[in-house]
Amino acid sequence: MVVIILTACPAGLRGYLTQWLLELAAGVYVGHVSARVRGQLWARVVDMAGPGRALMVFQARGEQRLSFVVHDHHWTPVDLDGVTLIRRPTESPVNPAMPTGWSKAARRRRFGRRGRPA
Repeated sequence: MVVIILTACPAGLRGYLTQWLLELAAGVYVGHVSARVRGQLWARVVDMAGPGRALMVFQARGEQRLSFVVHDHHWTPVDLDGVTLIRRPTESPVNPAMPTGWSKAARRRRFGRRGRPA
């Protein structure tokens, strides 16, 4: 079983993949092909992807029984003790600095009891 997910790829690549796989939704292709054909399909996807991104999931030996391959994607597969997981980049820093003066107590210390600058 092979699943290929395309994002922002040319229409020619999408048409090429429909020769070998079924398109379940826009950019999502599923099929059962041999390892040789799968390798050739992935090589063609990498060549034709242009500015787009691609992700392929396929059967493999091992505990998970599947493997991931990505092209030009910000999510990356990471092997952790024999289990492959997809790492998503964080949107914000892990430990952002706390803003100063954000509490009512800090405001009172700065401006005094009445809330006006001293």
